[in-house]
Amino acid sequence: MPIPSLSLQRLDGSDFPVTELQDKVVLVVNVASRCGFTPQYTGLEALNRQLGPQGLVILGFPCDQFGHQEPGDAEEIARFCSLDYPVSFPILTKCEVNGEQAHPFYRWLKQQKPGLLGSEAIKWNFTKFLINRDGEVVDRFAPQTKPEELTDKISALLQAPNHPA
Repeated sequence: MPIPSLSLQRLDGSDFPVTELQDKVVLVVNVASRCGFTPQYTGLEALNRQLGPQGLVILGFPCDQFGHQEPGDAEEIARFCSLDYPVSFPILTKCEVNGEQAHPFYRWLKQQKPGLLGSEAIKWNFTKFLINRDGEVVDRFAPQTKPEELTDKISALLQAPNHPA
């Protein structure tokens, strides 16, 4: 099932049109600034610089549902993502990824690619979902999976032809 037409917003509140993801390979990550996995921002940015020109889009969704590791507001998160771990990929509005208030995009991701034993719940920050050029969720990775470990898989998806509906 291709990416649904949902409303996404950048951290600054501006719209992020889902159409920008059309024919792209997308890596979606729930991020946090005070997590043991926070240094993965560096690997995510390296992936973005290396594979972005070939059609990779990385989307970071700040989330404070795990150990209160993203307590800041949009301004604090933006400052963190420009000074502490400078990134050039889109950081979207802070959201919940589990529960009744989970962002609809995350509800869709989890339905498309459940985790271990069929559980849809996100277990921690820096869980990653990989979407192919056809808008299909093809893989889900645990927080421990480093961004650089995804290079070959993403490269293969970038080289694969897409199959428009």
